[in-house]
Formats: sequence, C-alpha cells, structure tokens
Amino acid sequence: MRYMASVLDEELIYEILSVVEEIPPGKVASYGQIARLIGRDNNARLVGKALSQADSYGDYPCHRVVNHAGRLAPHFWEQRSLLLAEEVKFRDDTHVDMKSCQWEC
Repeated sequence: MRYMASVLDEELIYEILSVVEEIPPGKVASYGQIARLIGRDNNARLVGKALSQADSYGDYPCHRVVNHAGRLAPHFWEQRSLLLAEEVKFRDDTHVDMKSCQWEC
C-alpha cells in the first residue's frame, strides 16, 4: 500500500474523478475501465483507492463505479439505492447487469 500512497497524488485523483464525472445517469463503469481511460491499464485498485477518498474532493457520482463483474462496492451502503433511482438494472442484490448498463465510452 505504501507504493499506492506515493502514486496517488491530487492530480491523479482529479484525473480519475474527471472520468467518473462523465459517466451518465443510468450507466456504470468498472474500476478497470476508468484505469484504462486514464492510461493506467493495470491500476483498477488505484482507482478504487481514489474513489474511497472522493468525498474530500467534491461531489462526484462514484456510485456509478462497480467492479468488472458488476459487484457493488463493499461498505458503500447507499450505492444500490442510488443506482436504482437512476433505473440501473441488477442481476441480483449485489450485482449490476453490466450487459445493459455499462457505459460505452
């Protein structure tokens, strides 16, 4: 984790959040998808770490980010209700239907 802390500076956090800000209502993106969009293909965990700190940087739609299988973020209790309010479809209680809801960017 020490490496991640040294790599994750404010500039990178804002770069990640600027992509998250573009995800339209009713769509979701994966951590890996966001990592690829910022040119860091193998850094999905880094994206997750940045999103865990997003509240310190403003109001971003981080609820629209899930893992590659559509699984909701652990301990983000409001995520499901926020996505349901945007009419995101679910496969089950904890997984978004990625086929119908993944953001095509």
